[in-house]
Amino acid sequence: MSSSMQDLIPQLDIGSTFGALFIGVIIAAILFGLSNVQAFVYFQTHRGTGITFYKLVVIGLWMLNALHLALIIHCVYYYLVINYTNIGALTEVVWSFQLQIVIDVFIICGVHLLYVYRIWIVSKGRSRTLAITAGIIVILGSGVAAIVLIWAIYQSNLISELIKFQWSTYMTLSTITFVDIVIASSLCYLLATSRTGFSSTDSLITKLIVYIINTGSLTRYSSFQTIPYLDSFHTAYVQWEL
Repeated sequence: MSSSMQDLIPQLDIGSTFGALFIGVIIAAILFGLSNVQAFVYFQTHRGTGITFYKLVVIGLWMLNALHLALIIHCVYYYLVINYTNIGALTEVVWSFQLQIVIDVFIICGVHLLYVYRIWIVSKGRSRTLAITAGIIVILGSGVAAIVLIWAIYQSNLISELIKFQWSTYMTLSTITFVDIVIASSLCYLLATSRTGFSSTDSLITKLIVYIINTGSLTRYSSFQTIPYLDSFHTAYVQWEL
């Protein structure tokens, strides 16, 4: 290893940058394993129903998740193994990093559209105003956020250039949070107004509302936790280049 390279390495905190990415890949692999179990249980439970829309959706989302995991593994492998001690490569944005963002966007948009369809089903027999309004907000919000984020990521060839477009990341996370709030609020309202007066049915509806709120809060908490990490990641790179 050359002396100039040795001088550069201490200036970059690998632990708080690529080390964090490596830990993220491990967590993503664990979550992917859990999703495999969920998919297996789902198909075992509905094995006698033939090919349905929801089965195709599960297969599609599983394939996208598998591709997303493969891309982020390649991304970390490229930086930490293929280009070990190659400091110059650590400043570049590898193609798998860009493509995994695109796949992630497709997954999020697909899930949002599936929830819009669920809102439409739950609102059956009642006014479709809420379902249509929520659908428009979700489609426009997810679409605009997806286009902006994909455009920004492909404008950057160096990781330092991502700093100029970090507003797109914050805007996307904020938009997705707002969209999730709209979805959860719409479903909770439709379920709450579906109470029949029977204790067993009302108890089930209450459990569904609590489940929707809890799952929505968990996913949004993870999004907000991403913001300080991104800020520290960008700060580490700025300090290194300076």
